[in-house]
This record gives sequence, C-alpha cells and structure tokens, in this order.
Amino acid sequence: MKPLLKFLIPLSFLIACTSSEIPEDKLAPGAPGDDSFWNFAAKTGVGTAYEMYADDGYSNDGPTGTISKVWFSLTQGIITETAYGMIHEAQLKKLRFVVAGEGILDVEDRDMNHAVEYLHTDEAGRPLSLAYRMINEDKDGKYRIEKHIFTSPDNQSLFCRVQFSSTEPGMKLYLLANPHMGNTGSADSAFIDQHGIHAVEGNNYLTIGSSESYDNYSVGFKGTSDLLTQLENGEPTSYLATGGRGNVTVSAGWNITEDSFTTDIVVGFGETLSDANSAATETLDDGYERTLNAYNGQGQFTGWEDYLGSLENIPDMRSASGDDGKLLNASAMVLKALEDKENAGALIASLSIPWGDSVSAENSATGYRAVWPRDFYQCAMALLALGDEKTALTAFEYLQKVQVGENTPGNKGAGGWFLQKTVVDGTLEWFSIQMDQTAMPIMLGWKLWKKGVLSTDSLEYWYGEMLKPAADFLVEGGDVDLDWNKTSLTPPFTQQERWEEQSGYSPSTMAAIISGLVCASDIAEATGNTEDARKYLDAADLYESQLEQLTVTTSGPYGDGEYYIRINKNENPNDKGKLVDNNARPGMEEDLILDAGFLELVRYGVREPDDEIIMKSIRVLDDTSLVDNLQVRYLFPYEGDTYEGWRRYGNDGYGEDTSDGSNYGRMVPGQRGRVWPFFTGERGHYMIRLLGSDGLSATEKRQLTDNYARALEYFANEGLMLPEQVWEGVGNNTAHQYELGEGTSSATPLAWTHAEYVKLLKSVSDGNVWDFYPLVNDRYQK
Repeated sequence: MKPLLKFLIPLSFLIACTSSEIPEDKLAPGAPGDDSFWNFAAKTGVGTAYEMYADDGYSNDGPTGTISKVWFSLTQGIITETAYGMIHEAQLKKLRFVVAGEGILDVEDRDMNHAVEYLHTDEAGRPLSLAYRMINEDKDGKYRIEKHIFTSPDNQSLFCRVQFSSTEPGMKLYLLANPHMGNTGSADSAFIDQHGIHAVEGNNYLTIGSSESYDNYSVGFKGTSDLLTQLENGEPTSYLATGGRGNVTVSAGWNITEDSFTTDIVVGFGETLSDANSAATETLDDGYERTLNAYNGQGQFTGWEDYLGSLENIPDMRSASGDDGKLLNASAMVLKALEDKENAGALIASLSIPWGDSVSAENSATGYRAVWPRDFYQCAMALLALGDEKTALTAFEYLQKVQVGENTPGNKGAGGWFLQKTVVDGTLEWFSIQMDQTAMPIMLGWKLWKKGVLSTDSLEYWYGEMLKPAADFLVEGGDVDLDWNKTSLTPPFTQQERWEEQSGYSPSTMAAIISGLVCASDIAEATGNTEDARKYLDAADLYESQLEQLTVTTSGPYGDGEYYIRINKNENPNDKGKLVDNNARPGMEEDLILDAGFLELVRYGVREPDDEIIMKSIRVLDDTSLVDNLQVRYLFPYEGDTYEGWRRYGNDGYGEDTSDGSNYGRMVPGQRGRVWPFFTGERGHYMIRLLGSDGLSATEKRQLTDNYARALEYFANEGLMLPEQVWEGVGNNTAHQYELGEGTSSATPLAWTHAEYVKLLKSVSDGNVWDFYPLVNDRYQK
C-alpha cells in the first residue's frame, strides 16, 4: 500500500513508532480533552451511496457489488456526523477547515458565510443525487473554500474535494477532524503512521488520506492539545499519537503558495486498520471523476440517477409541486437514504440527534437514528407512492423484527404489539405501547396487497406470522411484561399516543386502531379466516361507536364547548381531568389542550370531512387568539403569500426555551414545542377530502399546491431538507437567531415530514388521498 503522507520526518522513524514507544515529546498531552457532544441537528444535507437489493436484501454479491455502508450529514458549512456500519454508528463528529494568515484565523462553521447546493442536477435544477457542493467564504472576500462531498459506492469511504482560492499571499489551510469512533466521543485514540492519519476505538478504525501531500499534521485532545487550540494560543506543535484515550482530534495542513489549491480528501473506515487504509487508498486511486460518476449513476454506473429513474410516479407527482419537482426529487432520495444497509427495510426517523450540540456523546445513543413503526409507516407509504414497491415491501417484511413475541428478549407477557423504538438491528430501546404503531403495520400490509405488491400467498403467510397477532392485540390487549413495562392494557386505551407522552383515549390512535382492524378483517376474510374477520369487525364497530363519547368534550372552554381533545385520561372527557406533566410543562386540564390528531379520522375514512364535530374542532384548533401557550396554529408571511403551520398541541414543551431560544433539554418550564411542518401536509390531505371524493379540478389542485405544497417547500432549507420543527416567532431567540419559518436544531431532515410532502403530492396529482382506506369509509360514512 502506498503512503498517504508526505513525511517531514524520516519514514523509518514513523514505522518504528508503530511498533515501539513514541518519544514523550511526540505524545499529545491533555487527555482526555473536553467533554464530547454531538452537532447542531439542523442538517442541510445527508448522503449515502445508492445500492440495489439482491433477492434477500443487500449483498456484496448483488447487482451493485460491494455495499457501501457510509452515511454523512452536513450543516453550517461542514461535514458532520458520518456513520459506518449500521446507520446510527457514527465514527466522525465533524470534519472542517481552518484558514490562517496575517491577522486571520477563521473556522468554517464559526467565521464564514455558508452556502450549499446539489452537485448533480438536471436542466430544471432538480437534484439527481445526494452529492453536494458546499461553499464557505470569507466575510471580507479574502478567500473561498468550495467542497464537493459524496461517498464511494465501491468502498467504505467519504470523499471530499477541496478547492481553495485566496487573494491574500501566504495563507495556510488546515483540515481539522473530530472522530467519535463507535458512536461515542471520549474513548478514542489517534495516531499517525506511514499510511495516514488514524483514529480508533475497539474494532472501529478511520484513516484520512489526501491526494496532495501535507505540509504538517498532528493529533491531539480537543480543547487542550488540538490544532485549533494551539493556533489560538500561538504556533502549533506536531504530535504523532495521543498516547491515551479521550476526545481526540486529527489535523493536517498545507502552505498555500498559489492563488488556488485543490486536493481530494478521503476518509476510509473499517473494522481493522488495514481495511480503513485500503478504503482510503483505493478511493483515492479511483479518483474524483470515477467515484462521483459511480455515486451519481452516470455512464456505465448504477447510482442515484437510476433510482430516481425507477420511480415511475414522479413525473405525474411533479405537477402538484410548487417548485417543479426539486423538493420531490430530494425527498425521494432522502427517504431511501434513511434505510439501514445491514438490516434491509429498516427505515429510521432522521440522521440527526435532536439538539445534538447540547447532547453528550460520552455514551452511545441512537437519537432519531432508530425505528419507530409510526414514522416507519409514513415512510413506507411515501416510498410506495413514489413507485418504489420493492423498498416498501422490504420495509413491511422487516417489521416482524420489531414485533413483540415469544422470541423477544425478556418478554414474559402478551405479544403482538410493536416496540416503541428500536435500534435498526431490532435491539430493544424503548418499551411503551402505542396502539397506533400496532395498527399501522396492518394498514401497510393491506395497501401492499391491494396494490398487487404483496401476493395472496404471501399475504396468507404474513397474516399468520405478523398481522393476526397484531390484530388480536388491538382487540384483546393483555397483560404486558417486558423490561420495566408491566401493565394490563384494554383497547382502545393506549399507554401512549403518537406524541409518546400521555396515556388514555386518543382520536388519532383510535383512527388507526379502527382502520387497522377493518383492514385486518378484510385480510382475514381473504385468507379464509372468517371467524377472525368477524371478531376484528366487531371490535372496530365497538370502538367506532365509542369514539365521540371517549374523545370529544361537550363542555370545553372553546367555541360552543364541543370538540375533540388531544387525549382523555379516562372514559369521561368532560371531567376536567388533568394530563400528566410533560417536558417540564405542568399538566393542564385535558379540555384545554387542542391537537390536530382528529384529522386522521378523516384521512383514513372513519369520519367525513364535513362531520359537524370535525368542523367545530377545526375552528377551535385554528383560533389564533388563544394565548401562546395554548395556541396551535401560526401564520408565516413570505413574499406576498401567507403559509399556515401547526404545533403538536397546546402546552407542548418539546422545544427551545422561550427565555433565550436555547436548546431543549434543560427541562425548564419555559421550553416550548414549535411548529411541525408535516401538519401542513396533514391539513392539505384533509382539504382534499373536503373538496370531494370524485376527484379534483385543475383549479382545486392548483389551490392545494399553492396553499400546502408550497408551504412545505417554504419550510425546507437551502439543501431541500425538511425539518421536524420550525421557529414560529414566540419568545426570545438570542441563542440561535432563527428566522421565522427556519428549521430549529430539533431534527432535520425528518423522514416523516418528507414522507408527508411526498404523499401530499401523490394525493393532489391523483385527486384522492393516498392513505385513505375506502373499506373503512364505506363502513362508517354517515
């Protein structure tokens, strides 16, 4: 293997350093360094190589060869969490550049102006791959850094071409990386040898190589002996190894002697040092053009262009967009990219760790890089809407891995329900029962069957293996005994609703339970299980008949007193019951808390859009005269238009502090949940049903695009990433200085938001709601 470094000291010395003790003056002091944290979670880009399935998932023997298991994210002008292995297994926290010169010491994410755009687009500007161009410029115009970022489809490596230009002589450009090997940040070691710059923890290795020789290089501990700390305090000292474990950094630099300078940086990953070295070396040997063409799918290569080309529904859906399909292309690729490649079909919620810049990285945690069956359902349905039947089917089959049964580790109670949250390999993480998450896999299976994706023979198999146990739990509940969760549950009561905070009777949960059981009955009938079919319909009918008496107050303080509430703690929605405290917000009387979850009753077909109580509930939900703590709907003026957005519910505390805009997590009463853009998509779906079930006129489609699709496009950032939450203007905003409508550091991109946008475009273009269940509506329309 050829060396990746230009050696400023004898090669023989470096070779000796790998096999004997390094001189003390070459060992970085200051272990373990600063405490480790993750990054700002509002990503402006995410990426990974597109890989095709073999017959049974991903395989190195499949049609695209070696499966690249590297994912990256971008924000604030730099590369942030980069994973290798499973999708949550970050190995690198950040990789950024520092510019030094006469009177200049600038760091990309701290001191420069940032811009991001897609590197590969069509003539209309629609992205054709998840490759990015990031541009960071001096605020006084003295220098410019342009980076092209993607991964190698043929190796376990991240590729970054760096183009630096300057009007000032004598500049120095430094690479500064902060490894977080094994998804933690304080137990790494770093060293330099003849093959490159390395970091390691356990069997996780990283190697950084460059196409242009370095003029200097070093390793250190963050905050004590790292390059940036040294530059801020004087001339840097070069260290060859950390000599211990901690929060390490690695660095390299170039003395710039011309007006412009270009180098290709590759970060290779592996389970051994040799593997990481090979990944870096082979990718550098492949070079920029070949690696990028393979990633994009240009020429003889299969890549992201091929994936987009396989989505047969995109051309028709594009007509429902407000941006000629730009966000649609990005959303399609993001949803596919958020699938693990060691566990095919495992669709995660986001590549972000919510409010990561204030979240400790001392211990491994998944954040949103995990499976929730509810978010999962939204993504699978969106992929099916795009025409990606294979991924939707693979996702459905994956769900068996996260269903509780006799083989679930530690389970001593009832099975059939789906785990609240799991690692992509099925490792148990959160244990609460959310009944909608048990209904949605049934609904997804029914859709796949009706679309001809799931054959009748396969349906019969999956009915016995997965869908019947789920439907039985929706009917019977049972005594649950798994880890800490020991409870007796009787449906349609849920231990948690879709916001994972409250128990009781929830309109959105009951919408899913009723719809899931009606779908289960249809499947049971088709597979010859007539007694089951009757049982499921009887339960659905019972729950439907109880819906209003369990979830509608008739004596509330808003409107004429009759409307759906967020959740009812018992069987009486009029008893002024108090909800439990959540996210540092004291619980309030349940009839004070408004929530748009009742619209799921309309989306699935349980209730008609012009139902009297539905209409009353919308009027109180949309009341902008409520006090800010209880107000749900907010308006966003933009270039002559005004877009609508909604919070999850009144008194939501899952968001930034109103006193200064600082991150969620301090658990103070001022925390406030902000506007979630996917509610704009949910309202658009409601409006489609309200406008009629016989299709939409061209004028109606244009109105829906202008009011709802364009709103979601407005909420997307410059990298076309859709956030979980956006700033709605309430409270002090000094900590981050978000603009109105800008995504906060909660999580961007959120897969659910991208899925809701995709489904909205499908629904508008079709003239009917995509995840509407006609058999449910036929049974309960009044």
